[in-house]
Order: sequence, then C-alpha cells, then structure tokens
Amino acid sequence: MIIANQSMIRTIIGVTGNVISCGLFLSPMPTYIQIIKSKDVKKFSPIPYLATLLNCLLWFFYGLPIVHPNSLLVITINSIGIAFEVFYLTVFLIYASRQSRKLVIQTKSVEFMPFTLSLASFLNGVCWTSYGFLPFDINLLVPNGLGTLFGLAQLILYACYFKSTPNKNAQAELELPV
Repeated sequence: MIIANQSMIRTIIGVTGNVISCGLFLSPMPTYIQIIKSKDVKKFSPIPYLATLLNCLLWFFYGLPIVHPNSLLVITINSIGIAFEVFYLTVFLIYASRQSRKLVIQTKSVEFMPFTLSLASFLNGVCWTSYGFLPFDINLLVPNGLGTLFGLAQLILYACYFKSTPNKNAQAELELPV
C-alpha cells in the first residue's frame, strides 16, 4: 500500500514538473514570434537556447531505458524541450545576419559547451544529492555528492581560466586596418 502511494505521488509530481517545464520551454515563444514578424533577431542572444538544448540532450540520454529504466517522464519532457530549442535555434539562424550565424556556429556553441556541461553536471549532482537526502539512501548520496563536487571544481576552473583564453573577436579587431 505504501509503495503504491509512493509510486502515485512520484507520478503526480513528475507530471506536474513536466507541465511546468513545458511552460518554461514555451516562455520564449513571444520573442520568437517578434523575430519572425520583424525578420530580424535584433540583439537577442542564442546562448540560453544552446544551453537549454544541451541540457535537454543530457537529460534525454539519462532517461533512456539502457541508462535509467522507467524514466518515461524524463524522456518525454526532454524530447519536447529538444524540439522547442531546435525550433528556436533554427529561427535564430534563419533570421540572423551572416556574421551572427557564423559567430553562433563557430564560436559560442563551442566556447560555452564546457561551461554548459560543467554547469549541467553540477546542477544534476545537486538535484540528485538533495534527492538522496530524502530517503537517506547512501547509494544515491555518495556518487552524486562527488558529482556535485567535481561539477563545482569544473565551474571554478572555468571561472579562473576564462579571461586567460584569447578572444578571437578582439584579435580580429586589432588586426583590422585603420
């Protein structure tokens, strides 16, 4: 009886989380309607959409039955997220100037990937460590606590060395003839 109630509560919380997440995926829609109407991306940045796409891809992979069985809710919401983010990025690339497209494809998607993966790893570790505290399950707590620490270490390293990496745009501006 208790197990059935826990399963039902988990399902209700999971569906509620998916509905809220779907709302979050829909929240940029007014911005993209504006971009489509004006046929210009103006000063909008694609970085949040790249980060969300990578996050959804990681969670989709995590939800696969070969990785974590019985994760249908994880797969469904992240599939929806992947579809929305691909749509947003496609619209951005269609209406962006050639220089903006090049910047997104060559620089930003690669430049922010280590940071995004580190942040996703850190947040994933925090979430699962917090979940591990609920039933006091040491099997969840220790590995995810280590994942949290490693993710935090990656973020600290990124913050320390971010400024020391040469900026291709700054170098290109210096090389332009006056």
